[in-house]
Amino acid sequence: MTRKYAIGTDIGGSHISCALIEIDKEQIVLGSHSNKEVDNKAPAEVILAAWAEALRLSMDGIDHRELAGIGFAMPGPFDYPNGIALFTPEVVKYQNLYGIDVASRLRELLDLPEECSLRFMNDASAFAVGEAWMGKARGFERSVCITLGTGFGSAFIDTGIPVVERMDVPLNGCVWHLPFKDGIADDSFSTRWFIHQYALRSGQRSSGVREIAIQAEIDPLAKELFIEFGNNLGGFLGPWLEKFKAGALVIGGNISGAYNLFGNYLEDSLKSQNLRIEISLSGLKEDAAIIGSARLLDENFWNKIKPLLIKM
Repeated sequence: MTRKYAIGTDIGGSHISCALIEIDKEQIVLGSHSNKEVDNKAPAEVILAAWAEALRLSMDGIDHRELAGIGFAMPGPFDYPNGIALFTPEVVKYQNLYGIDVASRLRELLDLPEECSLRFMNDASAFAVGEAWMGKARGFERSVCITLGTGFGSAFIDTGIPVVERMDVPLNGCVWHLPFKDGIADDSFSTRWFIHQYALRSGQRSSGVREIAIQAEIDPLAKELFIEFGNNLGGFLGPWLEKFKAGALVIGGNISGAYNLFGNYLEDSLKSQNLRIEISLSGLKEDAAIIGSARLLDENFWNKIKPLLIKM
């Protein structure tokens, strides 16, 4: 029997989202989405049971002999080639999974045969692969995808494959760790930058970027934060976009919802560097990581990306 389906899975800090993908048709199977809240501080068995429950729902309705396997868009630190969690107390989330062979445990919980593969990839890379396969970066030879949220995710894509080790990309093919201002890029292009800066400048606490974005309609100080954010983001990304010769920049993550407040300044910053690049907000949104992780079950793609996983 042909193994024509794959499940794509996005593991978030407090949830799991998954869906069934028909590989050859390059589309999500209608009605196969499954989402479940997960307590990331729960014992390992509770977390794994929650993940297994969500996955079962997406598998429902197909003959399991048609399932090529399950792909996971997984945050780090994680041993992607072997499916072993490396979350530490410093990471805050999922630390009770440390050292656990997630692939083997989920295979047991789901009663999957050995020929049904479980494969893992960094979540930011999965997002970018999904955009290059079925999203806004499709049709571009080279693209850069970023996610702006709790952290600053990024990936450089060349002909559909993440570039993690080459002269025209940063170390490990991502930018979060690069120096910027008085710290690293992740400090300046994430939710905590907005919360910290708004408190510092206004003396008021906020719950997140959405609240500050609402305030920006009436508060010049809040509005100025988004202007500064856009200018800084363009100044930081510009040299790497030029070096990589990217044709497209795709933006996702929660902060992208406030693009109307910072987007013009990002675009103007890139134009001032003589960069002509297609800038798009992700239309796939969370589905991008689901789609990208499911592509791990495409054998041609898998053979190309497998050697790169250890460097993610």
